[in-house]
Amino acid sequence: MKMNLRGLILLAAILVLSAGVSAKGGAAPRRIEIEASKYSYSPKEITLKKGETVILVLSSADVTHGLKIKEFGIKVEAKKGHPEEVTLTPTETGHFEAKCSHFCGKGHGSMTLEINVVE
Repeated sequence: MKMNLRGLILLAAILVLSAGVSAKGGAAPRRIEIEASKYSYSPKEITLKKGETVILVLSSADVTHGLKIKEFGIKVEAKKGHPEEVTLTPTETGHFEAKCSHFCGKGHGSMTLEINVVE
């Protein structure tokens, strides 16, 4: 089947535009679900790649809990039934500790989440 010049130009333009959009847009950020409940997070540890943008989704199974990652300037709180999201792009590798930033009871001080950032 022969394609006329106009159709060929249109097809080429569509291919060029779609290639540009996928190169710039890339994949959507990875979402990491973190559930807080009675003095612990689930999962207890997460691994991120340096430079990878992720969305942390904090939800609470019981009372209001927070998540604070001092080194990345992250602080978010989630009430039961009302998850909160925060976007994070780690710029350095290492081992970091997130803590609950909202007093949630007697075990509050031991509520931590381990974050490992790798190359």
